[in-house]
Amino acid sequence: MSKRKDRRSDWFDSSVPLPPGFGGIPVIRRAIDYMEKELAELVEIYFEQSNVFSGLVGIFGTKALDSFSNWEKNRHSYTAQQRFPDLCRRGCSNPPKPSECLESKGSKRPYAIQSHYDHPGWYIVWRYLVDPTESFERKKPVIIWRVDVVFLEKTDWKYEGSTAGAEGGGRTHTFGVKSPAQKLQGTAIYRRGDVVIKDNKPVPANGH
Repeated sequence: MSKRKDRRSDWFDSSVPLPPGFGGIPVIRRAIDYMEKELAELVEIYFEQSNVFSGLVGIFGTKALDSFSNWEKNRHSYTAQQRFPDLCRRGCSNPPKPSECLESKGSKRPYAIQSHYDHPGWYIVWRYLVDPTESFERKKPVIIWRVDVVFLEKTDWKYEGSTAGAEGGGRTHTFGVKSPAQKLQGTAIYRRGDVVIKDNKPVPANGH
């Protein structure tokens, strides 16, 4: 096994709690490989609309877990697209319990988790960065540098009101996780060792 693969193995943490019957680290590894490959073809979208790209990261995360894990895309496409959750445990109850629900989100920020709803359930957050110079890895303009898996209760969310108004501009209302850095302690099942956070942004650990 190459040194590169050995190092990547050290980036996974098997002690992180996962949704029941999820499939463990092999699922996360396969999902990351799939997502980085597919998203590399769409990187131009990031430079046009980064928020749309974050949505695509979450979508490809859902597709990957549907293929590689014991969780499947929500059978009710309208609910999955408009509400919650993206995935349910295969063979779950109807309606599914919070422990049988999983939402897939992409984010370029190191800690924040935002949603249009405050549902309890499992959340997987694919923390990504766009690297057009391929300074981390050749032929990888998009990398997943951390993956957080966390179960959130309704009480973990706080309402963040809309800043849109009659004059235009602003954003629609959202919910954000309270004290996200604290809440996410011990939830990173994958964390690249060559990425550090500086000034609230992921940057190369070697400074280049």
